[in-house]
Amino acid sequence: MVTTASPQQPTPERFFNAINAYEQTEAMKAAIELEVFTAIAEGNTTAATIAKRCVAAERGMRTLCDFLTIHGFLTKEGAQYALAPDSSLFLNRHSPAYVGTAIGFLLTPRLREGHARLTEAVRRGGSALGEGTLEPENPDWVKFAQAMMPLMQMPAEIMAAELRRGGEAGKVLDVAAGHGLFGISVAKQSPAAHIYAADWKNVLEVAMKNAQATGVADRYHLLPGSAFEIDFGTDYDLVLITNFLHHFDPPTCTTFMRKVHAALKPGGRAAIAELVPNPDRVTPPTAAAFSMMMLATTPSGDAYTFAEIESVSRSADFARVELAPPEIGLDRLIIAYR
Repeated sequence: MVTTASPQQPTPERFFNAINAYEQTEAMKAAIELEVFTAIAEGNTTAATIAKRCVAAERGMRTLCDFLTIHGFLTKEGAQYALAPDSSLFLNRHSPAYVGTAIGFLLTPRLREGHARLTEAVRRGGSALGEGTLEPENPDWVKFAQAMMPLMQMPAEIMAAELRRGGEAGKVLDVAAGHGLFGISVAKQSPAAHIYAADWKNVLEVAMKNAQATGVADRYHLLPGSAFEIDFGTDYDLVLITNFLHHFDPPTCTTFMRKVHAALKPGGRAAIAELVPNPDRVTPPTAAAFSMMMLATTPSGDAYTFAEIESVSRSADFARVELAPPEIGLDRLIIAYR
């Protein structure tokens, strides 16, 4: 007799989990602030010893660690907790790949308010916060520059190495430089390169400190102001455009890319790093879901597919646009050739 499995019955579990998803945000924030992952990496593996290391109540720590286990950040055997591989690499303060500082930007009140007013944003088709994160001299971008550095260190090095394969660059423009790591990585790998970093004045102070710390300050030049208004100059071999285009609509991106095109010397390259969803706009999940952050925090930004970025670049008179093979952290690297 052949039996077939009965289809799974509908359940409200997905709804329940989605509505309570904020608990995971707050649990991660608490775990990073308490240094739970670091405590476990140091050999504290029970609720009692982790609590002692983190100066917390044992009951609170047991509940938090169980919750983190449920969501895959920890493992548990008996009463012993251990770090999942991702947590060991990225959430232990002793790891060179530690990214916990990113909550200093990702959980800023302004970003959270944008998502709290998402119903209004959906109705408007853009952020309920007006200009959102795009206000001039927004202090949140200083927080971004300071908080996101560890998350961007490895992607910046990968991107610089990939770009160097296409030829040495002597004069490099780094648009919306932020922490400066993308331009600094190019300077470190190409000793003849001079970097011209464009961003708000308050943000460039962070970038210059990083350039000084890495020994490239003598080849690091500042262009403070709006990327749409300042004079970039000309004759660049390479322009870095990292996580910038997604803040704007396609016509604005096209206007900006025309300005980049004019700043490049013939044969120059524009290197664009973005979270790039597939044409279906629902895969891969992290890149595709980024469009929600843009809806909540910008007037008209989006997560753009390769075809959309290629169309913008070609409309700005770039001759060839290619998707480079390596993943740049969560981003993909797109190179537009003048």
